[in-house]
Amino acid sequence: MINDFLKNNGIDCLLVNSTNEFLVEYNTLEENSRYHLTGFSGSTGDALISPEGIFLFVDGRYHIQADNEVDHSKISVVKLQTGQTFLEEMVKKVPKGAVVGVVARKNSQKRVEEFEKYFKVKLLDIDPFEKSFSRPKLCNEKIELKYSGLTSEEKIKLLQDKLQSEEAFLFTNLEEVSYLFNLRDFSRPYAANILGKAFVSRDKACLFTPENMSELDSILCGFEGKIFVDKASINARDYSLISNKVQEAESPLKLMKSVKNDAEISHYKDAFRRTDAALYAIREYIENSGNISEYDIANQLEKEFLRFGARSLSFKSIVAKDKNSALAHYSKSSKDEIIKEGSLVLIDCGAYYEGGLATDITRVFVKGQPSDLQKTVYTTVLKAFLHAFNFSGKDFCGYDPDLLVRKIFDENKIAGFEFNHGLGHGIGISVHEAPPNLSKNSIAKTKITENMCFTIEPGLYNKEHFGVRLENSCYYKDGKINSFVNMCYEDKLIDYGMLTQQEKTWLGNFEVK
Repeated sequence: MINDFLKNNGIDCLLVNSTNEFLVEYNTLEENSRYHLTGFSGSTGDALISPEGIFLFVDGRYHIQADNEVDHSKISVVKLQTGQTFLEEMVKKVPKGAVVGVVARKNSQKRVEEFEKYFKVKLLDIDPFEKSFSRPKLCNEKIELKYSGLTSEEKIKLLQDKLQSEEAFLFTNLEEVSYLFNLRDFSRPYAANILGKAFVSRDKACLFTPENMSELDSILCGFEGKIFVDKASINARDYSLISNKVQEAESPLKLMKSVKNDAEISHYKDAFRRTDAALYAIREYIENSGNISEYDIANQLEKEFLRFGARSLSFKSIVAKDKNSALAHYSKSSKDEIIKEGSLVLIDCGAYYEGGLATDITRVFVKGQPSDLQKTVYTTVLKAFLHAFNFSGKDFCGYDPDLLVRKIFDENKIAGFEFNHGLGHGIGISVHEAPPNLSKNSIAKTKITENMCFTIEPGLYNKEHFGVRLENSCYYKDGKINSFVNMCYEDKLIDYGMLTQQEKTWLGNFEVK
């Protein structure tokens, strides 16, 4: 079947995406064509069908998970290392002179143009691995001013003041559209954004949702002026409608929503207070309950979030014991994985509350008494966090604390344990927002400015033993990094002999129990 599709469309290779027409990061499995092809259920990572076989590209968070989920007789897993990009590895798998089919609706215009630098691209209207499905009815809600800080009219006015007559913005990023109109939809799992696109001209602002999306095409084709678009967030299909009118520009909403106002910071503080409470209740549940599984913990955790007022989870909670904790994005929460004496449990979780901003936190617990290795790894990760959190410097960017953490891990090596992901990411309407970003990637070169919110989450992982990740969500204010999270660290997991006096002082600013 797929060979016939390649032949009929005049292509030699086919890119199969994990995202949908809105280019979301966390797509449902029913909409995820890459999942239908490979069986890999991770949130990110695309596949390539080529004459040499099928290749699945995954970053360090998913190396172990991909190995566990795919049929290796059919799929070759390409494991991207820290700093490697999907494109540079994909180029190696595309035969010279080959034509690569790319589904226009599921790739950004920027990505398509990058592909075109290295191989021949043919844009496709059809995705052969797309399954039919029906989306649930939209449940868009207006966010109160006490949570948003600005009305949607005020935000629109700020945009319109940047425009001349016969100029317009087209916004297709879901978080940006949700931010602009102060709307959220809590009915879908692990997301609060609405499904929509926005057209803003000097004299009007129009929101298009799936019910009236077809009207957007008519407006775009009929508009005779310049349309400002961000090629990183518009899909190639939408771009093709207006290519002769486009004025390329970074979306002004990208920075607006990443720099939180005082109302948003205030809401985040309250949201994390309740997130801490939910996770603390789970800490007690693990310590005081017998014969419980990963599944039991995940189920109880969701109940605790709802008890403390969450509208929904911001992502599927990671509850991973022992070897499973070495999978950075493990999410199966098995009924068969029973917590026993000495079991290490990593929990990465978060929720949405009334203001529609995602919380995110990771803590590690041990049932009973820990082993020496568990204490060593936990303390080393804690050292790395303390240094990153107390990073000082003017005009710094996310690349700097990430580099510092890698230096600390290099100086305190533990055989077999690796740090194979970025140090952190921005948070907001999406649990992963950019800017800011803390990593070795070029996107992390963006300056961290006042009221930007982001995670700091160093980790060490060994698939034969376990993984430890400690994550605080933070914000930059008054020249320093501040923590939204006040959840305690585990005293029994800390080897104080490994800490310097400075590190002990820093740790003293956090609760330890």
